[in-house]
Amino acid sequence: MKRFFPAFVLLLLGCFTMAAQSDTLSHPVDSLLTLWYEGWADDSPVYDMDSVQLSSNVSDEELMRRLEAMNPFITLPFNSTVKNYMILYSEKMPRAMSQMLGRARYYFPIFEEVLAKYHLPLELKYMAVIESHLSPVAESKAGALGMWQFMFRTAKLYGLKITSFMDERLDVEKSADAAARYLRDAYRVFGDWNLAICSYNCGFGNVHKAIRLADGKRDFWSIWPYLPRETRGYVPAFTGAMYAFHYAREYGLQPAEVGMPVAVDTFEIRRNLHFRQISEVLGVPFETVKMLNPQYTHEIIPGNSGPCTLNIPYNWTGSFIDARDSLYVHRAGDLLNPQVLKNIEEAGVPQRVAYKVKQGDILGRIALKNGVTVAQIKKWNHLKSDTIRPGQILYIYKK
Repeated sequence: MKRFFPAFVLLLLGCFTMAAQSDTLSHPVDSLLTLWYEGWADDSPVYDMDSVQLSSNVSDEELMRRLEAMNPFITLPFNSTVKNYMILYSEKMPRAMSQMLGRARYYFPIFEEVLAKYHLPLELKYMAVIESHLSPVAESKAGALGMWQFMFRTAKLYGLKITSFMDERLDVEKSADAAARYLRDAYRVFGDWNLAICSYNCGFGNVHKAIRLADGKRDFWSIWPYLPRETRGYVPAFTGAMYAFHYAREYGLQPAEVGMPVAVDTFEIRRNLHFRQISEVLGVPFETVKMLNPQYTHEIIPGNSGPCTLNIPYNWTGSFIDARDSLYVHRAGDLLNPQVLKNIEEAGVPQRVAYKVKQGDILGRIALKNGVTVAQIKKWNHLKSDTIRPGQILYIYKK
């Protein structure tokens, strides 16, 4: 039986098939399954999930019973691969899980509201767990950014704004909205949520290729052998994360205090405004302003170029309304100096390039050639020393 798609879905499919190898939503090496992002260093060991077999004091029968009792809209049959990820998230990374449980109190209601708007399963919120550990500023060495790990081209395709002053891949609500629309489109193409989730990791083209190699079968385990190696664990990891959140109490996992406010108010800003003005006039801690508004990459809300949003804890709402007149003039000549704004504008948006190391290359020479510093190259590529090898790929962000 042939499957027919609306014209716009076919158009999207064509776009993602062409882009699948170069700039899909999540480059395979960016996956949490193979790489811990900068800032994720904790007590969680990194396992080779292709070869390790994790064990638990909880019997297979009990794990199966619990998985079935969850009765989620999206699930996988219990097997050794799924079991591995159930144990990984529930038993092998307690500090990371505690942090994620704490962040989820703030972020999950936002995701649920967005998913409900598009009539999508609320369980899809757990994808942000395996994408970014619920960190809104997560960045992979291949250039994926934010809670939902969008690459530049895919972000643009789904309407996320990226300018010298802002990057909406870091905007919690807008990036979640873009991810929801992607998943809605993927489900319209594949008709199966597990395959839609797969495509988020490896692209539409790779899932279609796996379906062809599986003689047209459209279930996850039938196409599993034909998926990219990094993607094979992606849906089982999704199930494992969902299981760990559902049974956190049984494993003694408690939400950490992560400093997120109980409630937030959102204001529309139509004039340039610096985070320091907000902090110094209202008394909101500077780090809190940054945490709630990560999309503004230079701590400036560019309201002059169009309406922007500002999130602040609700207990400062009255102060914000009362101080509107004085807020915008406080230290404006210093913080919003025309030369400062011009420098940011002229610097532009960093573009990622891949540099292949040649025989005889050293980091200092590569940095000089590309107009960056050695420290930047090491940070972007998670290098702990200056040692590089011929054939190695280094990611560099050029203005």
